[in-house]
Amino acid sequence: MAFEPRTAIVTGSDSGIGRATAVALAEAGLDVGITWHTDRDGAERTADAVRAAGRRAVVEQFDAADAPRCADTVDALADQLGRLDVFVNNAGTGANVPFLEMDYERWRGIVATDLDGPFVCLQRAARRMVAQGSGGRLIAVTSVHEHQPRVGSSAYDAAKHGLGGLIKTMALELGAAGITANSVAPGEIATPMTGQEDEDPRTVHRPGVPLGRPGDAREVAAVIAFLASPASAYVTGASWTVDGGMLQMGPQAGSHLTDDAWREG
Repeated sequence: MAFEPRTAIVTGSDSGIGRATAVALAEAGLDVGITWHTDRDGAERTADAVRAAGRRAVVEQFDAADAPRCADTVDALADQLGRLDVFVNNAGTGANVPFLEMDYERWRGIVATDLDGPFVCLQRAARRMVAQGSGGRLIAVTSVHEHQPRVGSSAYDAAKHGLGGLIKTMALELGAAGITANSVAPGEIATPMTGQEDEDPRTVHRPGVPLGRPGDAREVAAVIAFLASPASAYVTGASWTVDGGMLQMGPQAGSHLTDDAWREG
């Protein structure tokens, strides 16, 4: 089956990794559906960048925590685009709260945004792709914490582990329809979520990361763009870490930490 993507939806594309991904996909020749939660102006700036790349952009408000209604936004964008070939679940949230202090309402809010909403939206996107009969690409932005936990991130870790498992199951079930499902697991990326929106990551030193710095959102977007392309046709059920080697530091960090500061998150 020849896969020739023409349209994509990227959730949470008003800034950071989502914006970089929308632009990268536009530069690859795709029209893009863009979503925002609270920053409409940011989404419009993303749309301007997509249009500057010569592609069409459509914009809708989106709340990943509002499942199952957030899936209706996927349909609305796909209807405006005319079809849906690539869906990138990027919207997410987190909180630095110790497990013993995590209240149920905050837990539910994080899990709803990072797992419940992605489930209904990925399912809605997949159903459209199956109906179209021309294959598709489903991509979830998870985190290195899909693979390794972090102190103070119980809800986030649980949701990202769950989303990674969901993607693997989708890969098994959707392969016969020519639809691939993969996750991209960023480490520390210079974005608003990490308080580094306007910083050049190449000027920031991170001793515990083998490459010595945070990542740039465009470096994550480049991996997503590959997974969205025809070139990735034989890649499915995989989790692509984009972390400067951070995950390789587990045992090394364990033997070289000199105090208990890490216990504070």
